[in-house]
Amino acid sequence: MRAGGIRAESDLRNEKLGYKIREAQLEKIPYMFVVGENEKNSGTVSVRKRGEGDLGAQPLDDVVASLKNDIVNHTI
Repeated sequence: MRAGGIRAESDLRNEKLGYKIREAQLEKIPYMFVVGENEKNSGTVSVRKRGEGDLGAQPLDDVVASLKNDIVNHTI
């Protein structure tokens, strides 16, 4: 994300995934990206959008392009 010019933070704590997702929802994080071993190997990210939930695995390049479009159009 950072290489694509998008501000991002990583949560690398040794906590359960569900706990991290719930915490991000409470903080009203607009987008969450889950990257596990499967996503890493296939070049995808699992996308979760606030208010819409899980959007599934998507290619990283498509996600970055979509986010840049949302940022330019102020739809985030």
